[in-house]
Amino acid sequence: MPAPLFQVGAGATCPHGGQVTVISANTRVQASGTPVALVTDQFTVAGCVFTLPSGTPQPCVTVQWTVPTARTLVNGQPAVTALSVGLCIAANGVPNGPAVVVSTQVRAVAS
Repeated sequence: MPAPLFQVGAGATCPHGGQVTVISANTRVQASGTPVALVTDQFTVAGCVFTLPSGTPQPCVTVQWTVPTARTLVNGQPAVTALSVGLCIAANGVPNGPAVVVSTQVRAVAS
């Protein structure tokens, strides 16, 4: 299903309120003046406050996208859209829940 492309500067959070930032290697394809995010880009999380019931902090530090675009490739790599599914991962590699796409540009769509 077509959905707006996620780009550098778009809004996403971890399930605990941490902010997702995209560091993209894509310099060729842009949407709303910023690079389109690819599944191979680096997605870091800052400000996650997740703590285990034992009181041990285990914040989300990165996002791994598991369902990017199926038909649209940018520079040979799948892109990330508003409907893509991503897992927020802690520093020890444990998944902490799904990433939440909050805002994207609305003009360019992909599937």
